[in-house]
Amino acid sequence: MRNSKLKDIRNAWKHSRMFFGKNKVMMVALGRSPADEYKDNLHQVSKKLRGEVGLLFTNRTKEEVNEWFTKYTEMDFARAGNKATFTVTLDPGPLEQFPHSMEPQLRQLGLPTALRRGVVTLLSDYEVCKEGDVLTPEQARILKLFGHEMVEFKVTIKYMWDAQSGRFQQMGEDDLPESAPESSEESESEGEDD
Repeated sequence: MRNSKLKDIRNAWKHSRMFFGKNKVMMVALGRSPADEYKDNLHQVSKKLRGEVGLLFTNRTKEEVNEWFTKYTEMDFARAGNKATFTVTLDPGPLEQFPHSMEPQLRQLGLPTALRRGVVTLLSDYEVCKEGDVLTPEQARILKLFGHEMVEFKVTIKYMWDAQSGRFQQMGEDDLPESAPESSEESESEGEDD
């Protein structure tokens, strides 16, 4: 999970509670079966806690939640294993944004660099990645160092449980890619938020 982006969401949703943790712990807290569930149908939420998921407890309406999370997207740096969304080629010349002490680190990442008069210099053209390539850890680090954001961060609301009715329903597609950040949404009444 990307903590800086989740911090932004938490700030925007201060009126609600968000939980991210081990799925098994959250399953036990909600209840794994009808016999040990905290409230009616919460065990159905437990069954859906797979991968990178969280719980949102809110008094906002389903429409408000869907509207906000549908609109919320942020660009972020790609990580190893992500696909490159565009080709990145670095031109030769001085890299004045880097201090001289970073030159060995850049060289270790595979960049053809040298120190010239105390300035880190790229000696030749360097293709970091091509569009569609699966990024290696080194490529992801280079893209971050040069400020190329390739990934769109967003939260997908997949399920909803309503505290008043005890109704559980699917909100989105259940077959999203595993790498996509996901969230489960739960609507709670004010007094049961703690």
